[in-house]
Amino acid sequence: MRTRGLRVIAGSARGRRLSVPAGDDVRPTKDRVREAVFSALDARDAIDGASVLDLYAGTGALAIEALSRGAARAVLVERSRVAAATARLNLDTTGFAKVARVEARDVSTFLAARPIEAPFGLVLCDPPYDIGDEQLASQLDRLASSGWLTDDALTVVERAHRAQVHAPTGLRVVWERRFGDTLVWFFQS
Repeated sequence: MRTRGLRVIAGSARGRRLSVPAGDDVRPTKDRVREAVFSALDARDAIDGASVLDLYAGTGALAIEALSRGAARAVLVERSRVAAATARLNLDTTGFAKVARVEARDVSTFLAARPIEAPFGLVLCDPPYDIGDEQLASQLDRLASSGWLTDDALTVVERAHRAQVHAPTGLRVVWERRFGDTLVWFFQS
């Protein structure tokens, strides 16, 4: 485990270092991308008091950033046991373990279940760059159509710039930015 310079950018846990599993299996969102995304979310009043769902959570950095900036609670979904353990460690380190939990499951399996803690007002989705466009589209459609989202929820999707992302059924693109080899979309109903 190492920190690789990953830190919380703003809010109550600002400056706290986050652990990252060794190896290249986890690709945390770069600080400048997180900063831009969360500034845009702040401008839309999408964070304060929000219930957050972090799909493909990895280290938990996105959910932790949201919690640090005032989100009320978070559920982090990560299938890698090592990454899920790292996310739990990071939640403990930042003091958010009581308002967040980690589901060590595959995202498709999680979304196929009944949404017990839904609806969520903010969804953060940073899948591995090698996930298929069709698989992601199917997951986003399920998310948008199965009671997971509040009426005004924002779904943030981060992908490689060459990836195809289509707006899930019933949602529209309200923000799109490119940061080097990374594209970020905000979808809203």
